[in-house]
Amino acid sequence: MDPTTDNAGQTGDPGNARAALEALRAEIAKAVVGQDPAVTGLVVALLCRGHVLLEGVPGVAKTLLVRALASALELDTKRVQFTPDLMPSDVTGSLVYDTRTAEFSFQPGPVFTNLLLADEINRTPPKTQSSLLEAMEERQVTVDGIPRPLPEPFLVAATQNPVEYEGTYPLPEAQLDRFLLKLTIPLPSRQDEINVLTRHAEGFNPRDLRAAGVRPVAGAPVLEAARAAVAKTTVSPEITAYVVDICRATRESPSLTLGVSPRGATALLATSRAWAWLTGRDYVTPDDVKALALPTLRHRVQLRPEAEMEGVTADSVINAILAHVPVPR
Repeated sequence: MDPTTDNAGQTGDPGNARAALEALRAEIAKAVVGQDPAVTGLVVALLCRGHVLLEGVPGVAKTLLVRALASALELDTKRVQFTPDLMPSDVTGSLVYDTRTAEFSFQPGPVFTNLLLADEINRTPPKTQSSLLEAMEERQVTVDGIPRPLPEPFLVAATQNPVEYEGTYPLPEAQLDRFLLKLTIPLPSRQDEINVLTRHAEGFNPRDLRAAGVRPVAGAPVLEAARAAVAKTTVSPEITAYVVDICRATRESPSLTLGVSPRGATALLATSRAWAWLTGRDYVTPDDVKALALPTLRHRVQLRPEAEMEGVTADSVINAILAHVPVPR
């Protein structure tokens, strides 16, 4: 048997890596019903070394989705429940005095992991939210003036309730911009909800994903091989210009006070490449850009108050821009 295919979690071949990531999506589907776009977004974020913000009302399986991802990956994972009394050191770690040696030693916090589930991140004050800024951007944590690198790979998957809910602290724009994707988790369709209840009636326990059959199918070697293949995906000058034109159009929109920054344009290019590779191509098309525009850009724009009062949403503005920006042929 070919050793590169014996264990999907250890393969280093790009073709096998794509198959392993397809298997990853199938494993997550064993626990989560009807959220394929969100599952795809999480896989894209893994390929791009990006972080993901999942937003939805309570009870739509945001946390279960990330836990299922963690169970299907051969990676270290930790979970932090963000609460109003959580301190930054509870996330990053702190210096602890050792009475035996009479010295301070660093005690790593839960951020020192491969996959960090930041549950209900907008229920903690901005001071604690900001404790993740350095980790997300620099992939390190500085304590007592000493930078401490985080493991590789490193992904923050944060969940939040809609900002209209009580007891929430909206994430500042600077932190929102650190998330590669913002995925909205909708209420399930009638048939999907029937399927969820049927699973529970048959004994499905969301706290025991192993019993549900979720198994690790991908690990760090898979991600390394897949990322290398994504980096080789061709982007034509026309596609690069198309991405730039979309992002520049958001800065000129009368409905927005804040448009997409160059960092956002870079993010859209990266997610489009990852999606193109996942679908089996080695080049990016305009449809790839359109497919990832909403989750990549919706949290990087800010609506004017008067537009918001008229029912305009970030998604509707971006969709209108996509409809008007000339598509390269």
